[in-house]
Amino acid sequence: MPSWTEVVAMAAELPEVTESTSYNTPALKVAGKGFARLRSEAEGGLVLMCGLDEKEALLAGGDPAFYTTPHYDGYGAILVNLDKVDPGQLRELIEEAWRLKAPAKLRKALDG
Repeated sequence: MPSWTEVVAMAAELPEVTESTSYNTPALKVAGKGFARLRSEAEGGLVLMCGLDEKEALLAGGDPAFYTTPHYDGYGAILVNLDKVDPGQLRELIEEAWRLKAPAKLRKALDG
């Protein structure tokens, strides 16, 4: 069961990740663009940017670690229950979220 501190540590392995805030909650950014945010809303969870196809696949898989709310309908972000997510899968999703927001030069540096 990863904590926000562990999410930050996973993301810090990627180039130029900075801790910030978004909507007055802890967030992670690359090149000034947010890719992860810890929600304080009643449903809680971690918001990770993703493609709509990936979001649909995660939700269709039935894993209780992934969910959404009407607010995020049609938006490329998945909500993650940190109490239920597999740490390895979380690491992959963090990298994918980072890739969606990172400039090409940073993605190339990572793939080096």
